[in-house]
Amino acid sequence: MHYTPESLIGRQVLGVVNFPPRQIGPFRSEVLTLGFEDENGAIVLADVEQPVPNGRKMM
Repeated sequence: MHYTPESLIGRQVLGVVNFPPRQIGPFRSEVLTLGFEDENGAIVLADVEQPVPNGRKMM
């Protein structure tokens, strides 16, 4: 699945922010967004079951 910026507004997804920045192709990555591969090989973002305060640690 391809996510547009508009489709992500208001969503909470899981990410790792304490990794050092990395150059990935022409992009500088400062966040590792977590997701899973579905049966078709598309990436599905990991998200929360119910809203939580932004910035909380994942346990």
